[in-house]
Amino acid sequence: MTALDELKKAQLKPADKLPKFNIGDTVRVHFRIVEGEKERVQVYEGVVIGRKGGESAEGRFTVRRVAFGEGVERVFPLHSPRIEKVEVTREAHARRAKLYYLRERSGKSARVKAKERSTKQTASAEA
Repeated sequence: MTALDELKKAQLKPADKLPKFNIGDTVRVHFRIVEGEKERVQVYEGVVIGRKGGESAEGRFTVRRVAFGEGVERVFPLHSPRIEKVEVTREAHARRAKLYYLRERSGKSARVKAKERSTKQTASAEA
């Protein structure tokens, strides 16, 4: 094992700390930002349009949001120590691995269908 492999392995987050989300989900990424000597947490909310690298050290995901009428995309490393947490606000049903087609769309056509909950889950939640 090379020194580079050992360094990558040391940077990995444990499996239970990794966020669980899929393509199409709307997520809120709490990201630590350093401004001069101050440090703060900035929340970035948007739709996950792609993931690359799986859950390896090179794993990353792209989040897209529309801010002030302009589409903004940001790529986050999955194992970054600057990511405080990733909250899934809305689960979606995507039929593709990458949702790059959302870049050309706006308004209602830029939405991804919400994932339907099975009747077993809702029945057990009511009981």
